Amino acid sequence: MKHEDIWRAIDTLAAENGLSASGLAKRSGLDPTTFNPSKRRMPDGRARWPSTESVAKVLDATGASLESFTSLVSGARALSSGGAPRSVARRVPLIGLAQAGGEGYFDDGGYPVGGGWDEVSLPEIADPNAYALEISGDSMEPVFRDGDLVIVSPSAPIRRGDRVVVRTLGGEVMAKQLARRSARRVELKSLNPEHPDYSFDLTDVAWIHRIVWASQ
Repeated sequence: MKHEDIWRAIDTLAAENGLSASGLAKRSGLDPTTFNPSKRRMPDGRARWPSTESVAKVLDATGASLESFTSLVSGARALSSGGAPRSVARRVPLIGLAQAGGEGYFDDGGYPVGGGWDEVSLPEIADPNAYALEISGDSMEPVFRDGDLVIVSPSAPIRRGDRVVVRTLGGEVMAKQLARRSARRVELKSLNPEHPDYSFDLTDVAWIHRIVWASQ
């Protein structure tokens, strides 16, 4: 468990509930600055971890379970095998990852358009432009396997280490882990070591969207 993974999980819970990090802190009864990026490091640069009390208050405020929070820490929300199912807010467009590189599925902003999509029921996620992809291939094993469904949020904040879906201007679409993004380049990692990593100029990337949920 890494420092950045814990903070990413908190940021994801905030995004799924339509909140900023400070908005989530306020809803949880905490000081609004508790989760600010400036509070995530000590003055000497050492990592500052959220307290167990803060995490407990966040889970209570959002209705998330400890199991679902743990799944977010690992990089994806997994469907719970027990307990009450999460409420279904709506249905979202679904296509296969291999199809996503075709013309007519996304507009210039990277939002799903056109009539070639199927639909899938979506656990409650705030982003109205969220969509689902069916993973194909084994480049993301063991995190995502062939046939897994992932929910992608165009509006979710993206940080180093996040699992993302990337589309290039050439029409190639891939699910990878964001290794690094600078002002000029983006570096992507295949979680399966048998597959190559990628590096692109940002001018060659149409969009990068974060994976916020997965059925596994």
